[in-house]
Amino acid sequence: MALHFGGDVLIVTLEEAKKYLKVDNDIEDTTIQDLIDAAEEFIKNATGKTFDGTNKLAKFVIRVLITDWHENPNNFGRTDHVFNVIKGYIAQLSCCYNEVSP
Repeated sequence: MALHFGGDVLIVTLEEAKKYLKVDNDIEDTTIQDLIDAAEEFIKNATGKTFDGTNKLAKFVIRVLITDWHENPNNFGRTDHVFNVIKGYIAQLSCCYNEVSP
């Protein structure tokens, strides 16, 4: 079980993200961790819920967000297609899933 720097359980670990992004060096570790943290905060703010790595949909949303942000750093926050797709997943996470207990 991987923990956030603040103690919360991560949805996606740095190792999982690097594997998904096909990054095999440590040069971008800080950047990728920042993307993970931002994506998890995005989900928490959008749903009002906290999830962990056992929620496959939350894990998928994190992967989509970090991939988009990693591959399109100059379009950060302006990728409408991804945002429209994410809105549907956020609605499902908000309505159909319980958050993890602290």
